[in-house]
Formats: sequence, structure tokens, C-alpha cells
Amino acid sequence: MSITKRIDQAREAYSQRDLTSSAAAHDPRRIAEAARERHGGAGSTYIGDIVYGGLDGIVTTFAVVSGVAGAELGSHIILILGLANLLADGFSMATGAYLSARSQGEYYDREWQREAWEVKNFPEGEKSEVIEVYKAQGYPDADARKLVEIQSQDEQRWIRTMMIDEVGLIPTERRPVSAGLATFVAFVLAGALPLIVYVVGTVTPIAAETALPISVALSALALFALGAAKVFVTHRNPIRSGIEMLLVGGLAGVVAYTVGALLRGIGVGG
Repeated sequence: MSITKRIDQAREAYSQRDLTSSAAAHDPRRIAEAARERHGGAGSTYIGDIVYGGLDGIVTTFAVVSGVAGAELGSHIILILGLANLLADGFSMATGAYLSARSQGEYYDREWQREAWEVKNFPEGEKSEVIEVYKAQGYPDADARKLVEIQSQDEQRWIRTMMIDEVGLIPTERRPVSAGLATFVAFVLAGALPLIVYVVGTVTPIAAETALPISVALSALALFALGAAKVFVTHRNPIRSGIEMLLVGGLAGVVAYTVGALLRGIGVGG
């Protein structure tokens, strides 16, 4: 059992106040086995990028569809603006995820180098800093000093301790290119759902009064599914999370449709 699965089991046991399942999750043999495995696997690192990229894609594209439909500008306009928005915003989101992950990694590396330099040149000062950190956490002075002596026996472990307990930074396996790619793919795939019926309409004519309800239905399903999928990040109730996202996305669609309807005359006049 991986560490991620063991933690999920512990969370589930806690939510149900199940002492038996909780005891199983805290079995020393399972904990030792989980510690020997890779933390969650490579894919779990990008779950947040996939879920939130997909949610942004479906909400923004659905808003475009709703706004243009409200203005009654025609299916071809919906398709043009929808695809333009899909690719442009998808690229923008991917760039943001890439830069965020890159900046986070660069900042961590810079702080690691600084701590390594300080450990090498001012070891006693660094020990004093961590002692004060531990004392602030409630450790008695003697215990804090003992902890620091143990941690400082290995330089890499010492620096890692400084990064976590003093600087407050935890290393991540999130790679900038992978984060950007995961965000872009999720954004485009999810955001394309409201447009599918209009793409089909270029081959087989579909009436506007039929196309919009189909687009709304596909968008609603995607919103609920992605909202429920947020539990992989937030660990909340999937049904509640799905309904919340459905309401938020639906509200965005209603606002966009209303604005489009109010500006309908301007669109026709242009």
C-alpha cells in the first residue's frame, strides 16, 4: 500500500470514526511498507493541474457559448469564438502553470543553496536558529537541542530540516513542462465539450434551439464530474463538490447569456 492510499484510508476511517479501519491504517508494518514505496506516483503530482485546468476550460468555454447564444449571433460565431477562446486561454493557463512551477522550483533551489552555504560557514548559528524554531513549537530546550544534534549529524538532512522547519519550504516533484502540458490538455479536452455539438453542426445541420440544450447538458455533466474530481485535491465530499461546481459554472453561463441577450441589438446592428 502506497503512502497516498494509506493516508486516504486513514481519512476515510476518521470521517466515519471507524477505530478498526483506523488501526489498520496505522499498522506499523503497513506504514513501513508505504514508506518504501514512491510517494503517490508521478501522475498524482499533476492532479491539481489537470482538475483545475479542466474546470477553467469548461467554465470559460461554456460562458462564451452562452454569451454568443444569448446574443443570437449564430452557431458559426459560437464555434469561431469558442475555438479561439479554447486555444488562447488554454495556452495562457498552461503558460501560467509552467511559470508558477518553474518559479517555485527556482526559489526552492536558491533557498537550498543559501542554507547550504550558511550551514557550511555558520554551523553554530544555524543550530541556534533551529533550536529556537523547535522551542517555538513547544519543545523543551533540552529536547530541542537534542533534536538539532541528531539532525545536524548529516549535512543533507540538516539542510532539508532547515528548509522545512525554518524556511517553510517542501520539495516538490512537479516539473514546469509537465505542469503546463497537463493544464493545457485538460483545459482543451474539457473546454471542447460545449463546442462538440457545434462542430457536428458543420457536418450535419443542427437547429440552434437543439444545439444549445445539448451544449448545456454536456457542460453540466463535465462541471459536475470535474467538481467531484476535486476531491483528489481537496478530499471533500465528491457529491457536494460536484454540485457546487455545477452551480458556479451554471451561474457563469447565466450571467454570460444575460449579457449577450442585453447586447443582442448591438451585435445585430454590427
